[in-house]
Amino acid sequence: MRILVLGHSGYLGGHVARELRALPGVQFLSGGRGPRADLAVDLATVTPGPLAELLFSVAPDAVVNCAGAVGPQPVALAELNVRAPAVLCAALREAAPRARLVHLGSAAEYGPTGIGERVTERSATHPTTLYGATKLAGTLAVTSSGLDAVVLRITNPVGPGAPAAGLPGRLARRLRDLEPHSVVRLGDLSAHRDFVDARDVAHAAVLAATGGTPVPPVLNVAAGQAVPVRELVRELARVAGFQGQIEEDAEGSDRSAGVPWQCSDPAAARTALGWSARHSLADSVSALWTAVRAEPDREPVH
Repeated sequence: MRILVLGHSGYLGGHVARELRALPGVQFLSGGRGPRADLAVDLATVTPGPLAELLFSVAPDAVVNCAGAVGPQPVALAELNVRAPAVLCAALREAAPRARLVHLGSAAEYGPTGIGERVTERSATHPTTLYGATKLAGTLAVTSSGLDAVVLRITNPVGPGAPAAGLPGRLARRLRDLEPHSVVRLGDLSAHRDFVDARDVAHAAVLAATGGTPVPPVLNVAAGQAVPVRELVRELARVAGFQGQIEEDAEGSDRSAGVPWQCSDPAAARTALGWSARHSLADSVSALWTAVRAEPDREPVH
């Protein structure tokens, strides 16, 4: 079985690639902007015709699309989260119409929910951020494509390789580089989030790509439990042996205030894929810290 992973060198794509490389009977194909990729392509700019030619040349049985944008730049969000999946679907219809497409979506597509609520795939989608809106548009492009496709709506991924763009990865690197008795100032940490390990996300994507039975168009990939962001921060400080102070801004950020609670129900993924989260938050944080410690040394900061 030939499986192409687009965005294979990114955070989640890297985990998917590692699992596929170790899977017997699977030929892993890399896709991305790097010149060494099996399918070298920039999804932000490619058009359906040339992409179809590239896809025809590698003849994948399944495609896992891990490419996407998370930053604040509107153009990048539109290019990678909306245009790219639409172009990919058009190219697949032409070059590999029987290939299964697994696309990584986001729980941000749901938008704010009631405190204590666990959203299901049938819950209404009303994103309030540009990121969530662009991810939802990408989901609609995939689910309306007519392809054998599934969107995995992922909650907050955490674990080894977490980038500095997000709180877990950014804080881990700060704690690594700080003196032990420093003061760390963060925003409001009272928001509840459903953290899922990046390795569990990868396992869900692999199960979806390699399964031979039909799957629903959208599946939540989540731990199914919301915890205060403060809990993650405390656990990370503990494993890091940080003895300083963590100060919280009581006013918080607009983003956290807009979505004080986020939790998804993963029951459908358990039924369709036989998947469930295998790593606890403590496992994820410990693995993140181990990975950050293994990065190149930097000068301590105060």
